[in-house]
Amino acid sequence: MMEEQISVFDIFKIGVGPSSSHTLGPWRAAERFVQFLRSENLLSQVVRIKVLLYGSLAKTGRGHGTDIAVMLGLAGYDPVSMDTSLIDSIIQDIHTAETLDLGNSFAIRFNPQEDIHFLFQESLPFHPNALTFQAFMDNGEAISQTFYSIGGGFVVTADESSLEQQRKNLPYPGQNAADLLKWVAETGLKISELVHQNELVWRSREEVRSGLLNIFRVMCECAYRGCHASGVLPGGLKVTRRAAALSEKLLAGAEYSDFDQWVEQIRKQGSGFQYTLDWVSCFALAINEENAAFARVVTAPTNGAAGVVPAVLLYYIIFCDGYNHDKIITFLLNAGEIGAIFKKGSTISAAMGGCQAEIGVSSAMAAAALTECLGGTQQQALMAAEIAMEHHLGLTCDPVGGLVQIPCIERNTMGAIKAITASQLALQANPDNAKVSLDEVIQTMWTTALDMNSKYKETSDGGLAVHVPISLPEC
Repeated sequence: MMEEQISVFDIFKIGVGPSSSHTLGPWRAAERFVQFLRSENLLSQVVRIKVLLYGSLAKTGRGHGTDIAVMLGLAGYDPVSMDTSLIDSIIQDIHTAETLDLGNSFAIRFNPQEDIHFLFQESLPFHPNALTFQAFMDNGEAISQTFYSIGGGFVVTADESSLEQQRKNLPYPGQNAADLLKWVAETGLKISELVHQNELVWRSREEVRSGLLNIFRVMCECAYRGCHASGVLPGGLKVTRRAAALSEKLLAGAEYSDFDQWVEQIRKQGSGFQYTLDWVSCFALAINEENAAFARVVTAPTNGAAGVVPAVLLYYIIFCDGYNHDKIITFLLNAGEIGAIFKKGSTISAAMGGCQAEIGVSSAMAAAALTECLGGTQQQALMAAEIAMEHHLGLTCDPVGGLVQIPCIERNTMGAIKAITASQLALQANPDNAKVSLDEVIQTMWTTALDMNSKYKETSDGGLAVHVPISLPEC
């Protein structure tokens, strides 16, 4: 089997919530379809487009904003750079005018009620998250392409590998934790240092540094926004935001005007266990409340689990004296590699593996990164990742109403706290005495995913989604 090459920038993607596989992935698929039409000089000939959503994308599509995502992608908007405050008005205009500017170039007739089809009872064999775009031309011909959103914003066709980038000769290639340990034994390098050397094959040293610090910036901006935004989340569940009220309560009237001053005020208020615990929860709540509100977030490794890694990173920079660019880069490099190992050996798609593939993986990523940054050995970092995932095995994905809100938002707080606990356990342990390896827990996660009933894989057909008495007309 060909070795899969995954960059840290494949794991950490800047995008728009609420879901990497159901929002960001379909958005990117729509962009790819438009790019294909443009490359074939067909864009100006298109008179109508239909979108077919299959399986998991259909069952939770409206709650996850899949219909919104494909419209924005077809219209030429970029999830990294667009003004997210305009999303509601753009979508409303499409509905009202029944017109879409394909690729921001040619206006075509488009009625979302007629042209986006939710095929609840149909699934394609390659992956549960499938969508097909059909373009009808002015000469009567039609062309179609099918894409699969395989988790974390990754999008492929059935005949593609999971990554589009050109293969490189990496100095430290690997598919699993055993490969990492082999390179560690040969070189003595830390996990983050090995990953950094691989990244330099794809990008310059400055591009790696600036790119990771930009990821950190977006994470911080998201947390800060979420800690200052009140009200009710969209979608019909009427979930009240909690992070802002908690932040205000914890700071007890302290004054600040930007992120750095906010961080300083958090530090000044103390470092006791309960206080620290409240802030870790607050950071995770804030980010995933923003995610649920179609704001800009970073996949880590997914949108649904976007709060775990940043919450633990903020814990590190605020309560462990880690507010240093080099330390932040170390944290992200390590976390990204752990996410890549899970993707290679199992899945980061809840539609394939349940929530263990999202919150579980993000908790493992954060645990390993924190352990290295706190001075742990390479073996202790991998042990921390194993501990974190071991206690997420079998976690189901059962979003109420198909929305990334209940139980998703609170689950991020649980994942963050488990990551810190796993790190502390590993730092106080001798990895030579461990009975379970990271590779073994990843294999267990995958076999558990295969055994798991499909109703617990992001379909809203089981678990809380069917036992909580809520009826949403849009889902």
